[in-house]
Amino acid sequence: MSIKINYNNNISKKSITNLILFSGENFNITGLKKYLSNMEFLYINDLLKNSDLKKNLLFFEVNSKKKIFLVSIKKNLDASDVESLGAEFHGYINYEKKNDYFVSSDSINSKFENFLGYFLHGLKLKSYEFNIYKSKKDKNIISINVIGNKNKATIQNELRFKAIEEGTFFARDLVSEPPNVLNPKEYVNRLLKLKKFGIKVTVYNESHMKKLGMHSLLGVGRGSINESFLVTLEWNGNKKDKKAPLSFVGKGVCFDTGGISLKPAKFMEEMKYDMAGSAVVAGLIQTLAIRKAKTNAVGVVGLVENMPGGNAQRPGDIVKAYNGKTIEVLNTDAEGRLVLADALSFTEAKFKPRFMIDLATLTGAIIMALGEEYAGLFSNNDGLSDKIFKVGEKVKEKVWRLPLHNNYDKLINSTIADMQNINYSGGAGSITAAQFLQRFVSNKTPWAHLDIAGMAFSKKAANLNPGGATGFGVRLLNQLIEEHYE
Repeated sequence: MSIKINYNNNISKKSITNLILFSGENFNITGLKKYLSNMEFLYINDLLKNSDLKKNLLFFEVNSKKKIFLVSIKKNLDASDVESLGAEFHGYINYEKKNDYFVSSDSINSKFENFLGYFLHGLKLKSYEFNIYKSKKDKNIISINVIGNKNKATIQNELRFKAIEEGTFFARDLVSEPPNVLNPKEYVNRLLKLKKFGIKVTVYNESHMKKLGMHSLLGVGRGSINESFLVTLEWNGNKKDKKAPLSFVGKGVCFDTGGISLKPAKFMEEMKYDMAGSAVVAGLIQTLAIRKAKTNAVGVVGLVENMPGGNAQRPGDIVKAYNGKTIEVLNTDAEGRLVLADALSFTEAKFKPRFMIDLATLTGAIIMALGEEYAGLFSNNDGLSDKIFKVGEKVKEKVWRLPLHNNYDKLINSTIADMQNINYSGGAGSITAAQFLQRFVSNKTPWAHLDIAGMAFSKKAANLNPGGATGFGVRLLNQLIEEHYE
């Protein structure tokens, strides 16, 4: 099932079966008389007397063939509120029938610029589904017909919305794929297709990474028959800008059994989502390329599979990372930080970025702390942290900052190596994981770590997301770039 948006100013009123109108606050329909027949207006006005006016949407069957949907426009709406209205309307669409819906853009009485664009954007984001492995597929296309003409602003915003939708859907698709399909090699193949958008894609295989000294990342994939990779995605949208690029780093563990430190069997199937951080990075760079963002950005993703096997990394092993520091691996299930350790230090050394933001489904502890409402934010830079927090509030991809402090270092200091990959004392699991990552970032580079373990996948539909993969982070980081780095 998919949704198609059409603009048409020559639609016969007789052909309209499902009409979407936008009323004033509390469903004041006085201004909608010209869109309704006298009978329809009186009928709806009468029904409204006994309706729940606190709702955002109501619908009325005026006859056996026609429904009228009313969307109440409250005062002082922001973009996220309007998108949420569109997402809410998605629940009213009858997917069982091949119905067309008609939107009267002239009925919108709101000072909010491009109200309809944001409304349809929310609807599209909510409409995502992943059903390519179902033997019977519903091929219906729901048409949303906008009665009115496009203007220049509409066209410009439409490209922006399309870029965000495609980047978010790309991230959701990657996260939703089964692990027998999306192994690291197949993941690389999909990233290589991003070249068609003008993105420079560079692939480092195991041989390359061994020469570079990325033994922290390589150790994670030793138990798998599938090769590990590191991939860089470069978008150069402002060649005149001589400043260092923005950089985004993602954890890409295509499946995480825990390795020798094996996870419990219950819910292990959800560990196909452990590459969500890398999917967000890929979706973001694709979004920037589609909308021709006037900025320079690089995405770096480490792609591995964490499996038990005869050659798997063992608890007690010591590995040397790209930056020369040694790590005592006490738990092979704390593997994401080992992947990010090399990816972060490599990104900093090679690209000398303006900042680094990494995303990872890193710890279960962050879910215990913040649930499915906020991603955990850790940063060595107050300015960058503040920007991310405020943008998250605006687009409703919320983050909450937790502390980093030198006192936590003693919890991950090793007696026989530079550090250990877990805190054996217990507590502060997400903080000590972030503290570990910070050791692979120079103090000169502003850095933020987003632990999205509670946000990358949802068993319940919420906000602009259906149940399943959310693509959390694509919209957040795109907004960050739009507001502050273009």
